[in-house]
Parts: sequence; structure tokens; C-alpha cells
Amino acid sequence: MGIFDFLKKKEFDKISELEKKIVSLENTNSELNSNLTRYNGIVDIEFYIKTEKEKFDALDTEVNNQLVSKKNDLDELNNKYLNSLDVYKDLKSKISIYENQLDLAEFGLYEPLFDFEKSDQYRYEQSSIRDRQKHLITVDKACVCDTTWTIDGSEAKGRAATNKYIKLLLRAFNGECDALLGKVKWNNINQIKERIKKSFTALNKLGEGQHVRITNDYLELKLKEIILEYEFQLKKQQEKEEAKAIQDELREEEKAKREFEKAQKEAEKEEAYFQKALEKVRKEQGTNNSEELKLQIEQLEKELEEARLKKERALSMAQQTKRGHVYIISNIGSFGENVFKIGMTRRLEPLDRVRELGDASVPFRFDVHAMIYSDEARTLEYELHKAFADRAVNLFNYRREFFNVTLQEIKEKIVELGFEAEFITDAEAMEYRESLLLKEQSTIESIELIEEEFPTSLM
Repeated sequence: MGIFDFLKKKEFDKISELEKKIVSLENTNSELNSNLTRYNGIVDIEFYIKTEKEKFDALDTEVNNQLVSKKNDLDELNNKYLNSLDVYKDLKSKISIYENQLDLAEFGLYEPLFDFEKSDQYRYEQSSIRDRQKHLITVDKACVCDTTWTIDGSEAKGRAATNKYIKLLLRAFNGECDALLGKVKWNNINQIKERIKKSFTALNKLGEGQHVRITNDYLELKLKEIILEYEFQLKKQQEKEEAKAIQDELREEEKAKREFEKAQKEAEKEEAYFQKALEKVRKEQGTNNSEELKLQIEQLEKELEEARLKKERALSMAQQTKRGHVYIISNIGSFGENVFKIGMTRRLEPLDRVRELGDASVPFRFDVHAMIYSDEARTLEYELHKAFADRAVNLFNYRREFFNVTLQEIKEKIVELGFEAEFITDAEAMEYRESLLLKEQSTIESIELIEEEFPTSLM
């Protein structure tokens, strides 16, 4: 083998080796291309996720910044709201003093200071209070100055100026009190008193610079004068209510009287009719003594006796003013449980009176628990009213005859007083119960009215 052949063989081997490497590289390249194709989607997703995360982080930062800003705005708004609510409550409190409304929750129930029997007595006491006010003014104890002023070194000039200021202050206070005195009604005493106290405080504040003030003694007399006016109005209202109740009682008595007279006339008419019919049948019996006529005579005699009893009963009821029926009735739909009206009627048909009460001014009819006839009906009614006086629904006017007691208590008291009566324990209250059923059927859910006008906070 020549050197040429050796070199040629070596070259071929190298070429063969290179070709193998080329094939291997091509296979590797093919495999890499395959893997690239395979993982290309994952690379794109990762890039997408990275991009979106960057967007989300930016948005999250922006939202957090907005939340912080909105929270600050809400805090500021809530603070303004709370401040405004305080102002509103303060203004409402001040306004309520000038409104003609009963506000028992805020001002409390009124406790009478005086207790005169007649309204005229309040006027006499009011005149006495006015005299005491004049006396305080005369002796310079209605409005005082706590220091001695001098003008141009003169105490006399200072005293004259002080007296003028005192007169102005008293004139303003008296004017306000007199104006309020004319506005006093039976239902607004607490508001009027508050307004007088406010005027007293405001005027004394004006006088602070001059060391001038209206005295508490004078204020107390003014308040007593106002209270007397109020209690005068209250007593007048009470007298009016009592007069109305007496008129109602007289009308009821007149109705009973007319009923008795009518019943008596009807009974007399029936008596005359049956007497005449009986005489006629007895004449017929002289010629015909049949069994049928005997039965007819017996029936007529019975009816005649009933007519006479009716007449006697009507006459007796008219003459005996204490005789009558005491009724125990309730009206759950109008007044609730354990509220009973205890009254008395002299009507021949006592249920007519109960029906009238139910037709008057209540939404439902009354249920009758007991109807007690007695020759001492007025005494029984009086004793029951006296026994339950402290539990009268209307403590202002006892003639309203409604009492917050149980039926068992009424029964026990009636037995204790020596009277007998049958009681119906359960109240039918048909109209009321039917109304409740209708409301339940027509209403899906009940909505309670919110007492608070505004929430305590927006947070």
C-alpha cells in the first residue's frame, strides 16, 4: 500500500466519522426541535402568568390605595354625621319644649302640687301667689344685684342704672311668663315649665356682666303660678268630664224611665185585652162547657197573670231607683286582656245598654261576663268601683268605669259582698279574633316600625 492509499483511507475514515457525527447531531437537533415544540406552550403560559401577575399586583396596589382613601372618606363622613346627629338631638330637645305635645318619656308623668276640690279655689290661690310676687318685687328680692356699681364715682348713679336694668330683666321675665300662662292647657305643663326655666337661665346669663340675676324664690313663685293655671285647667276638664258623665247617667235614667212607662202601658194594654178575652170566653162557657173552652180559659188566665206581673215589675223598677242590673263586660280587641267595665243599668232589657256601649265608639262589640240583677244594684256597683279604684284605667275620671283587674278578683269581691252571680269566664271576642285571622291570611310578614329615626352610627 502506497502512501497515497494510506492517506486516502484515513481521509475516508474521517469522512465516515464526520458523517456519523452529522447523523448524531441531526438526531439531537430533531430531538431538541421535538422538545421545543413540546414545551413551547408551557413557556408561553409562564410568560403570560408572569405578565398577568404583574398587572394584578399593580391593580391590587391601586385598589388598596383606593380602599384606604375611601375609608378615610368614610371616617370623615361618619364624624360629620355624628356631629350633625348631636346637633339634631339638641335642636329636637329644644323644639320639643315649644311643641304642644305630651312627651311623658322625656318629661315624666305629672304629679299634682295642689289638690283643691273646686276649680275656683285654684283662682284664689293664684291671686295669693301673685301678691307674694309683688311683695318680692317691693322688697327688692325678686331680682338682685350682687355688687355695688358706681358711675362717675357716684353710687347713686350706679344704683339708678342697676335698678333700670333690674326692671328690664323683670319686665322681660314677667312678659314671657304671662305669655306662657295664656298658653297653658291641661296637657302641656311640662313643656311650659321648661320654657320658663330656659327663659330664667337665658335672662340671668344676660345679667352676668352686670351681676344682676332673677332670684330662685321668684322663679319658684312663677312656676307655682303656672302649675296653678295648669291644675285649674285640669280641674275644669275634670269637672267637664264629670258633668258629661252625669248627663250621660241622666240620659240613661231617662231612657230607663221611658222603657218602664212603655212597658207599663203595654202591660196594661195586654192585661185589658186578656181580661176582656177571658170575660168573653167565660160567657161562652155558660152555654158551652166544652174541654176546649176550659183550656182556652186556663191559657188566658195564665197570659193575664203574666201581663199583670209585667205591669207590676215595670212599676216597681220605676219606683225603686236602686234596683237594676250590674254588668261585667270586656272588649279584648279594644282594651286588651284583663280590662273590664263594671257598670249598672236600670233598663228592663239590660243587654240593650251593652249593645249601645259596643256601638258607640269602639271597633268591637263587648262580651258579657256577668249580668247581676239586684234590688241593691247601685250599692253593688259602688262597692266594686271602690274596691278597684286604685286600678281604674282612667284615674282622671272614675266614671269611665274601666278597671285593670282579673275576672276572678271581681267574682271574689262580689261573693264577699254577699251577692250571687253566674260568670262566663272566656271572652268570645268573635269580631276581634276573626279580624286577627283575616290579617294573618292577608299579610305574609309583619314589619315593625323602627322607633329610632336615625342609626347611632354609619359604621
